[in-house]
Amino acid sequence: MQGKTSPLIVKNVESLIREIRGHKVMLDSSLAALYGIQTGRLNERVKRNRDRFPDDFMFQLSQKEFDVLISQIAISKPGRGGRRKRPFVFTEHGAIMLAGVLNTERAIEASIYVVRAFVRMRELIVTQEVVADKLAALERRIAGHDEDIGNIVAAIRQLMVPPSAKKRRIGFDRT
Repeated sequence: MQGKTSPLIVKNVESLIREIRGHKVMLDSSLAALYGIQTGRLNERVKRNRDRFPDDFMFQLSQKEFDVLISQIAISKPGRGGRRKRPFVFTEHGAIMLAGVLNTERAIEASIYVVRAFVRMRELIVTQEVVADKLAALERRIAGHDEDIGNIVAAIRQLMVPPSAKKRRIGFDRT
């Protein structure tokens, strides 16, 4: 693979990344499709190399998480040709390790897209945090301006009050 990764391909891979249990992950079926193998074959390779996939690289969804996922991304229900087992999900590091376990040219090429997609998402999160920090600083700076503007308006109103009706005469008063 030469040159830079197509932004379109990275965008497509980004759409496959989900957040589960506070981790950015990809489903085993999504990775299998990217790597050009069947999901069952992918899971078989993982089980044979289980020591390469600690819990922070890969975990299996709970039944509740799986039920939510079915409703979110329209996986067909069991008995209708859909999945019969709860899927495994892989973090960025798990996806990289998976490419090494599969060790095919397509898996290696696809893993590059996967890594770039995860990196891009991480950069977007950092960018959002920077923007949020700048917005908070701006809000703090502007918060004091309301009181200052109120004081200026009050001072202008005092200047607009006409002078008292009785005028003092200039000079000494001999009374």
